[in-house]
Amino acid sequence: MNKNFLDFMRNFVGQKMAVGVSGGVDSVALLHWLVEIGADVVCLHVNHNLRPSAGVEAQYVADLCKKLGVECHIFSWGGEKPETGLEDAARVARYKFMTDFCHKNKIKIILTAHQADDQIETFWMNLGRGSGVYGLAAMRDVGEMDGIKIVRPLLGVFRRELRDYCDTRGIKYFADEMNDDPHYTRVKIRQNRHLVGDALGISDERILLAIQNMGRVRETLENYVDKLVARVMLDGRAIFSESFLFDQSPDIRLKFLGTIIQMVGGDRYQPRLNSLVGAVDKLHDDCKFTIGHCTVRRFRGRILVVREGKKTSFRIRKRYHGKKYIKK
Repeated sequence: MNKNFLDFMRNFVGQKMAVGVSGGVDSVALLHWLVEIGADVVCLHVNHNLRPSAGVEAQYVADLCKKLGVECHIFSWGGEKPETGLEDAARVARYKFMTDFCHKNKIKIILTAHQADDQIETFWMNLGRGSGVYGLAAMRDVGEMDGIKIVRPLLGVFRRELRDYCDTRGIKYFADEMNDDPHYTRVKIRQNRHLVGDALGISDERILLAIQNMGRVRETLENYVDKLVARVMLDGRAIFSESFLFDQSPDIRLKFLGTIIQMVGGDRYQPRLNSLVGAVDKLHDDCKFTIGHCTVRRFRGRILVVREGKKTSFRIRKRYHGKKYIKK
């Protein structure tokens, strides 16, 4: 068994966890590894009803869990499906099923089978979008969604090891035909990323190391930004002086504003980088605009961020829960 996986899972010994199992090689291997280390897990499978084989795969996951002695719950995503953005919609539905189950059953952790190849592909996708440190650091090994920890214990494990584990033991798994469809950007990257190593000698291991290094930088920056945000949030809105924003370095400035907008607007994700750059540019002068379900207003050197539809008045109490309005 992979040492990176074992070292990572030591942080979660003794905790009740859910694990998402699709029936693919990554999640099937993860389920077996969890059983081998004696983890206290319940399996969650979402049938998206998008492929003819979806029902067969759902039954296989149920049968596999019965064989391994793991509690299993199958969810079905019914109703009409969107014509565009289907992949994103399926992902949202999948996590909604899983987080709702965890809330109802007082489970605080969902394990997913994202592995090192997924991490590298995410890096290349974000590089193609022109992302900064936050995007190039790719997926977090521990994140959060709707109050539930999303834990990815395989980010240091390559798919070839997971496939070899299953193949040598005769463990069945399914291959999603969408994983070979070149219409998807991720698939194009998957099929061609070897060219970087072949032509330039930059191995996947080196790219993964760079991602991990950027992850540490991201964590340091976020800790600093969180402290800034805590100083300006008042009763679900943020008020701060223009110098409080523009005295920060450009990267901190963008992350600070993005975090504020996400918190006030209540979106799952922060606005894209180009949208934040445009917002910061507008804030050099008095203005009023909407972004991320928020209204942002600058007036006479002060900046206000409120949820869209709320009043954009700068009037606040001088003290709120012991906090003062930040003048600088």
